[in-house]
Amino acid sequence: MCRHTAYVGPPRTLHDVVVAPPHALYEQSWAPARQAHGTVNVDGFGVGWFVPGRTAPVRYRRAQPIWTDASFASLAPTISSSVVLAAVRSATPGTGPDESAAAPFTHDRWLLSHNGRLDDWPTARKALGSRVADVPDALAPVDSALLFGLAVAAWQGGATLVAGLADAVHQVEAYGGGRLTLLATDGVSVAGTVVGEPMWTLTAPTPDGPATWVASEPHDDDPAWTLVPDRSLVVAFPDGVQVTPLDTTTSSTSSRS
Repeated sequence: MCRHTAYVGPPRTLHDVVVAPPHALYEQSWAPARQAHGTVNVDGFGVGWFVPGRTAPVRYRRAQPIWTDASFASLAPTISSSVVLAAVRSATPGTGPDESAAAPFTHDRWLLSHNGRLDDWPTARKALGSRVADVPDALAPVDSALLFGLAVAAWQGGATLVAGLADAVHQVEAYGGGRLTLLATDGVSVAGTVVGEPMWTLTAPTPDGPATWVASEPHDDDPAWTLVPDRSLVVAFPDGVQVTPLDTTTSSTSSRS
């Protein structure tokens, strides 16, 4: 349903994160290697990143294939960040076609992307609508926006990054469920849920220190890429990844999250 990737580590350009790797997210927009649902991701894209001195992330989105956007190609090599979340979209039938439906979604210091779909979006939306945070991106015409609104509500209530994602997944699973693989960041760490769509992680040294990637599929042939088990929670920092079962108590998932 989409491909997404998150990076946390020493500053790298958006070009280095999204375009440069041999099988980068850029290439995955037209040639995903491990995508089980859908064949291409040409219904929009988005990139979010953090800059020093600003709590809220910067976001760039378009409702077009990433390779057709000359503006992104021009700016990507000039912008560096220690935390990046990016996605390319394969739209679920019945969802909005405009850029408001493209991840990442954002509010305050948070960014979120969803790989998958809700099996019964109308029922879940009707049942859970009153629990969704009153923020603009939660109103987008796409099932992912419901997950985002539930996660923001949990975060605003004091939940950790990963616990907020787990809370959103558990609530939606009570009303139809679906493929609910999520990635989120608050500018410090990256967190994810793995439900029905795969997620891979890689922690590797760089000249400036360790860095971690969390992605729908590997962007190169490094043998250190690790497939995360289904129904897991992921918390990633530059120096490593913590993986725990989704179906355990969320408050005990990570002491660092």
